[in-house]
Amino acid sequence: MNRELKRVSIVVLLMFVALLASTTIVQVFQADSLSADARNTRTLYDSYSVERGPILVAGEPIALSVPADDEYKFQRTYSNGPLYAPITGFIPLNGAPTGLEHALNRELSGTSDAQFFDKMNALITGQNPTGATVEVTIDPAAQQAAWDALGDLTGSVVVSEPATGRILAMVSKPSYDPNLLTVHDNQQVTDSYQSLLNDEGDPLINRGIGALNPPGSVFKLVVVTAALESGKFTPESTFPNPATFQLPGSSAVVINSGGGTCGGGDTVTIATALKQSCNIPLAELGLQLGDDAIRETAEKFGFNSDYSTPLDVSQSVYPTVLDDAQTALSAFGQTDVRATTLQMAMVSAAIANGGQLMTPNLVDKVTAPNLSPIQVFEPETMERVMSPETAATLTQMMVNGVQDGAASNARIDGVNVAGKTGTAENAEDEPYTLWFTGFAPAEDPKYAITVLVEDGGGLGQTGYGNLLAAPIAKQVLEAVLNK
Repeated sequence: MNRELKRVSIVVLLMFVALLASTTIVQVFQADSLSADARNTRTLYDSYSVERGPILVAGEPIALSVPADDEYKFQRTYSNGPLYAPITGFIPLNGAPTGLEHALNRELSGTSDAQFFDKMNALITGQNPTGATVEVTIDPAAQQAAWDALGDLTGSVVVSEPATGRILAMVSKPSYDPNLLTVHDNQQVTDSYQSLLNDEGDPLINRGIGALNPPGSVFKLVVVTAALESGKFTPESTFPNPATFQLPGSSAVVINSGGGTCGGGDTVTIATALKQSCNIPLAELGLQLGDDAIRETAEKFGFNSDYSTPLDVSQSVYPTVLDDAQTALSAFGQTDVRATTLQMAMVSAAIANGGQLMTPNLVDKVTAPNLSPIQVFEPETMERVMSPETAATLTQMMVNGVQDGAASNARIDGVNVAGKTGTAENAEDEPYTLWFTGFAPAEDPKYAITVLVEDGGGLGQTGYGNLLAAPIAKQVLEAVLNK
């Protein structure tokens, strides 16, 4: 063989090797990601040729595929669409799926690797291919109660089961009707989607997991956790009790809500500061702890981490670099601290569960058409945040806050409720963000709840957490405890 022929042979051989390698990478290693890519319209159109699996709440479908008299064969429908839209999302004719329709698209469309043999069996036997059934963790009574309690306010409510991490309610308002986005008319879908995009209320955002807000005083639970876990502080540790506090290295001044000192006396305890939700003692505590200690504890709760439920959750933030003034502000949930409603629900749930944070989960199981389980989700520990002793101490401090403190509007007769309110500032002239987070019954926690009210609840800078968010939590807790 002459030299030129050898060179050609080597080049051809290398081309075959490259082709084999690229094909293997695409078919084996990138198959899942390519199928899930929102730009892969072939996968989307293929999904209309099969009966997409239902999404169930307590055994009843909230998303269902029904036969259609057109080339798409099936149309997706949503019962009580606005109530569950932040959870189900939608699968439009001319775009990418959202919500669980996106997160579990391959299972619902019957194209996941686990369903390969089911699909082959359907082809061999001549049966129509069918997607898997997804059963979510949502409790319909809790979901409806949260929807009703939030009313016309902009915000969200998340209810979870502290011992397992199961999400029992996830309401976001304003919401939308996903049925408007699943009709088999491209122009109608485009018009409906554009209208939702133009809506000033941003109804397409799931505020339970996708909206980041300053947490304000509900973040004090994280800071007090860091203090108690350090071993350097107890609930009775005291701090100076001035009516104003100048931030170090700054001309800015911190005041307590309503002005004045935190109760009487020249000093104030951590317990009183948390009960009355005072800012100055927490700023002083934050400075003694330092931002590294606060950040370490915040990250145990899930801040600065990516996780899914399997819906993707926006990353809650405790900043990586803070000076002393910013550290003091961060200790009561201001400066650049940001959190989702789910994140603050995880804070309360960890305290309620003896310091053990469970991975938040929205799906109980995925079942094949032949009723065999494809996936069954088991409770999973995400992090040991604090000792059981610290959790018990925090629980009592939170109970005190509801009984006769700054969270008093969450009181329920005959039930010990543990809770904390928050009223967070935004830009100078913008409405406050209002919060409540807590759990009940305090001695045997069944439900953890967090309420977020955006835009000041319509009251600008005169609304506060105990006025609007706490009563919503009370209404929801009463409904689920009495069901």
